[in-house]
Amino acid sequence: MSESERNILIDGRGVTKVFKDFWGRPRVTAVRGVDIRVTEGSIFGLLGPNGAGKSTLIKMVLGHLYPTSGALRVLGRPPVDVEAKSRLGYLPERPVFYKTLTAEEILSLFGQILGLPKQEIARRTDQLIEMVGLQGARRRPVGGFSHGMSRRLGLAQALLNDPDLLLLDEPTAGLDPIGCHEVKNLILTLAARGKTVVMSSHLLADVQNVCDEIMIMYGGRVQQTGSVADLLAQADEVQIRAPRVSDDVISSVRSQLATEADASAIHVSVPTRSLEDYFLDVVRRANEDRQETAGAQMGAGVAAYLQSDAADQALLSELSQSPSPAPEKLSEPEAGPPVDRAVLDGLTDDESPGDEQTPEGDDGESDVDQGVLDSLTRS
Repeated sequence: MSESERNILIDGRGVTKVFKDFWGRPRVTAVRGVDIRVTEGSIFGLLGPNGAGKSTLIKMVLGHLYPTSGALRVLGRPPVDVEAKSRLGYLPERPVFYKTLTAEEILSLFGQILGLPKQEIARRTDQLIEMVGLQGARRRPVGGFSHGMSRRLGLAQALLNDPDLLLLDEPTAGLDPIGCHEVKNLILTLAARGKTVVMSSHLLADVQNVCDEIMIMYGGRVQQTGSVADLLAQADEVQIRAPRVSDDVISSVRSQLATEADASAIHVSVPTRSLEDYFLDVVRRANEDRQETAGAQMGAGVAAYLQSDAADQALLSELSQSPSPAPEKLSEPEAGPPVDRAVLDGLTDDESPGDEQTPEGDDGESDVDQGVLDSLTRS
């Protein structure tokens, strides 16, 4: 396998998914002949309106659904391969948790399922809860969580195994602007560390801000694919950004540009900040003033174990060096009081009712009065 092939984490060719009814008749073709290639360390965005086939494609990558036709490999293996699955992290569109468990109990449960040591589960749980801003709600039953708080917990769950490939289905849906901003920063941090992220969304601004490459789907088909910069570039226009200058200088520049282009096509305006940036600044100042809130808080940055490979090496070393627990030695039963042999012999000499033998030749039935029988037969 060449180096370029090893760097392709998702490789799909002509992937099609047809949902059938009870009698096997095709009803809905959700994905139609999709070709997809996702390279290592990239942030790949799946765009499209509701029902475009984004979630179905992700579920086939996860091995939850089988393609009706076409070829699909994940991390160089079939999607159903256990080794490939162990290196995936997944945030579903609607995460569901046991309502009576708390946030930290949920993460502890998933950590045990993953086979992590108890100390590592506790360490990662603390870091993830702080990262997603659920410090004040870590011991509350998740049944009382808002939709946005549940998604924050779902993101923490998806990162618990420090995956190589992270699949996020509508990761910012239901999140407030703070949560959206933190999720986007997290995605960028993971990609910088060499992780690969695939995210589906219909929120174009989120995808534009973080993705290297996008694929636009409609009706189950790929309509367009390529890098964000190439797809959005407007080669027939140019943009100039400069510090504030006098009106005379602006007029002079406009006059000079008018000799090369249509004057009506030249626009001069004052740059504006995005509403997201402005909102985050306001909330950040309130957070720095330590104003109390009962809801989700600003996260404390990316969890430490997600930023360094040293933690992974330490964990692997711990798992490989931990001695197997020695089998417990069974204790000898304590000696009881001495047995009185005379009493024991007396008990064994007596026949119990269950040991009585039926006399030889006796079939166990009572004798019949022959006279009574004769009188009955003569009647």
